[in-house]
Amino acid sequence: MAYISMGEAHRRITDFLNRFSDAVSSQDAKSLSLIFSISSTPSFLAAVSDALITFQDASRVIRQADRYSQYADILLPLFRALQSYRLRNLVEAYQAFEKAANAFTQEFRNWESAWALEALYVIAYETRILAERADRELASNGKTPEKLKGAGSFLMKVFGVLAGKGSKRVGALYVTCQLFKIYFKLGTVHLCKSVTRSIETARIFDFEEFPLRDKVTYMYYTGRLEVYNENFSAADHKLSYALSHCNPRKVRNIRMILKYLIPVKLSIGILPKTSLLEKYNLTEYNNIVLALRRGDLQLLRRALQEHEDQFLRSGVYLVLEKLELQVYQRLLKKIYIIQKQKDQNKAHQIKLDLIVRALKWLEIDMDVDEVECIMSILIYKNLVKGYFAHKSKVVVLSKQDPFPKLTGKSVNS
Repeated sequence: MAYISMGEAHRRITDFLNRFSDAVSSQDAKSLSLIFSISSTPSFLAAVSDALITFQDASRVIRQADRYSQYADILLPLFRALQSYRLRNLVEAYQAFEKAANAFTQEFRNWESAWALEALYVIAYETRILAERADRELASNGKTPEKLKGAGSFLMKVFGVLAGKGSKRVGALYVTCQLFKIYFKLGTVHLCKSVTRSIETARIFDFEEFPLRDKVTYMYYTGRLEVYNENFSAADHKLSYALSHCNPRKVRNIRMILKYLIPVKLSIGILPKTSLLEKYNLTEYNNIVLALRRGDLQLLRRALQEHEDQFLRSGVYLVLEKLELQVYQRLLKKIYIIQKQKDQNKAHQIKLDLIVRALKWLEIDMDVDEVECIMSILIYKNLVKGYFAHKSKVVVLSKQDPFPKLTGKSVNS
């Protein structure tokens, strides 16, 4: 940090206070938003942060003028947050910023219009980001990370301020999405329920009123929740909405949506094109799709093993593991097609020994009893139409549509 004279430091602090006061009096949300953008550190915030380190009595400057002192509850902790962040004291920066954010939220509650929503969005975002960084600092010092949990509690208060009548309610979905990010990060996704219930059932909210950006993010996170709950029909609807309404230039966001939409589509029998996987660098799904096309159980298992850590972190491993039934269906269909070419009249009768040999060729060792069990499950799940002749150890397939398409319905439902 370059040397700053006391006079220059005083000038920078006064300039900052004027910016804040002017933004509030003129209801300039964009300018007000920049004042709270601590983590992105605009040049003027860096300048005032350096000034605060030099000029230790900024509180006196605030109290000297009424236009500043009326917002002292916001400005004093905000100054501490700026100074602490500049000195890389991240826990202190978060604690001070949360105090400033609390005071701002109270002011926002008292304002009749929603003119400062953009600034509140920045405050919600910064609260989460600063909490994450504070927790990393705590963890590195051997202490319990707890600030992100506190940020979640604070943002629930902000949600309560927005969840009322009037124009402010359109901001509720943005705060909800910030809460989702916190809950997913902490592994407390069950806490999402209370917020989603408010958004989806409260009469004061009309989903179409919300900004498109927030609707896409909301559908992405609620789609992921449906994946965890194995409600694939709802997951397909929500993630497909997020994908179709996502800005096409936001390639990273599209990839994030596809990471969850592809397993959902696979579970309901819809296979993505290789070109899509290549375009969005989702090649971990290549061999899974190929295994489904070929009916190759060994290939599916190898693909799951190779990318196990990645799929477990994403929370889709169990979804992909359950694709084995579809692979068995595809294998049986291949055997059926080969038999049909040899003898059309007997194609619908498949001996279990033949399936055992096919699996052995794929390096899967199973006995007849195990194969019988799998065939029974395929028939029960309506992946195969037919019945099982137990005495003769033969699967007798229906002569009409023996392999029904999933038609968008999950095998697990």
